[in-house]
Amino acid sequence: MVLVSLLVGALLLNTRHAVAVPSPSTTERLEAASPVGTSVTLDYGTFNGLADKKNNMISFRGVRFADPPVGDLRWRQAVMPPTKHMGTVSAKQFGAACIETTQTDTDDDTSEDCLFGNVFVPMNTSVDDNLPVMIWFHGGGFQGGDTHDASPEHILQSSAKPMIFASFEYRLGQFGFLGGSEVKANGALNAGLLDQRTALRWVQRYISKFGGDPSHVTIWGQSAGAGSTMFQLIANKGDHEGLFRAAMGDSPSLSFVPAFNEAYDEGIYQQFATLAGCATNSTADSLKCLRSASSISLIRAGSSLINSRPDTLYSFAPILDGDFICDRPVEAFKAGRFARVPVFFGSNTNEGANWSASISDPNANTSSKNATEATVYSFLSGQWASLTNSTFQQLVGIYPLKQFNNSFSLQGQQMYGEARYICTAAMITGAAKAFDSGPAYQYHYDNPHLGSNHANELDAFFSPPGNANAADNALFEAMREYWSSFVTTGKPVAKSAAEWEPVSEDTGDRRMFLNPSGIKMEDMGALIDRCSFWHGISGEMQT
Repeated sequence: MVLVSLLVGALLLNTRHAVAVPSPSTTERLEAASPVGTSVTLDYGTFNGLADKKNNMISFRGVRFADPPVGDLRWRQAVMPPTKHMGTVSAKQFGAACIETTQTDTDDDTSEDCLFGNVFVPMNTSVDDNLPVMIWFHGGGFQGGDTHDASPEHILQSSAKPMIFASFEYRLGQFGFLGGSEVKANGALNAGLLDQRTALRWVQRYISKFGGDPSHVTIWGQSAGAGSTMFQLIANKGDHEGLFRAAMGDSPSLSFVPAFNEAYDEGIYQQFATLAGCATNSTADSLKCLRSASSISLIRAGSSLINSRPDTLYSFAPILDGDFICDRPVEAFKAGRFARVPVFFGSNTNEGANWSASISDPNANTSSKNATEATVYSFLSGQWASLTNSTFQQLVGIYPLKQFNNSFSLQGQQMYGEARYICTAAMITGAAKAFDSGPAYQYHYDNPHLGSNHANELDAFFSPPGNANAADNALFEAMREYWSSFVTTGKPVAKSAAEWEPVSEDTGDRRMFLNPSGIKMEDMGALIDRCSFWHGISGEMQT
């Protein structure tokens, strides 16, 4: 009996120990299952966010993702993670936006120290939830814009499955896209695109701390932001380093892409250095001078430069650098040198509207009462400097004036909208089909009530207008469901809308027609031939 009692006692003791001291694997599971909460600790600081119970999300705004790109770090690749521990930081307000090229002075809202990100997490997310991640790159012609007007509560609420939304600033204009041989030799060209790449690496390293899945990242942007997702697809000759699994773009911008060492970009560099007071006999000395110059000198040099080119909308944009961007977009997509991931791109009916009217040079403003065919050519050649007049005459035949009520403004509008945005969406989705890189989806947004100009589709995602009627709001809800489900499942699906078919041809045909009166698949028709012409002259246009 004594021996039995001793054995029973030993068993009870071991049982108590097993309950009181969990195994390491159990401990890890308990830690992983903890809620994200409003405070997240990374290896370089703790960030205290804000709970938004009304919109059922937790926001972390103004999270630094790299060292300030100032002084000697100007025109170099961003340093991530930040090299100094930040301690405990409030992440309840947006950080400074990057300086815009139109600025003529410093202000409280922008700074060179602008490499901040924002992460929005559904309430009650746990660290081990592994939620899909949607990353937003803002538009603004690579010269302006910021993340601050892209609050995702509408998208997150419409998503059938929970996901995380993140957005990141990137250097703009003269700070992000200064070209020239000296920057190539002693810095980094396309610093703005490299900032985006750095942000994507930050996501790989840290998004799991917010409950996100680093293997389930989709990049998205609009205008220059969609152009950014396009350039990320072709960067490194298509090696996306596993940083994203799909790419989306609203109105992807096919801009003029000069080579860093050709006359156009070398001229931009020399003019900028001169305006900043850094003109010297040695380009190496000029770059050293630019890195030691004050922010205000560089701000005023940038704004003076763009003002000196009144027929050009955007003087600073991505460059053919030979390292990160080795091919221009049309060449890359034709040759299959792009990341093999599912894609989702589209455009709006009136993409080309109002652009020329914003130009101060009357010789390139097609809305002026004295506009002529030469005005249309001046407008287009101001955006693609290498476009010849002989090629333009062919375009006049493809876009005959009589089809536009003899309006040079409408003729130029259609040429510009298709060349820059509409045909670019078709090119990307068509190439994805041709090279079997996964499902490719294209859309056409058309809203006669609220407008179908450039950026009007963003009403659906970030700021539905007060004058939207029931049909508009139903369209917006379907769009949010389509966009978010592509992120979470890889296929755009909306509960009460048409089934979205992937493109079936290497031209990008077919596409979803998004209109308040009905959502349906459509064929591109004669647009295919016009796009083929534009992309056939890409060598001349340097696109």
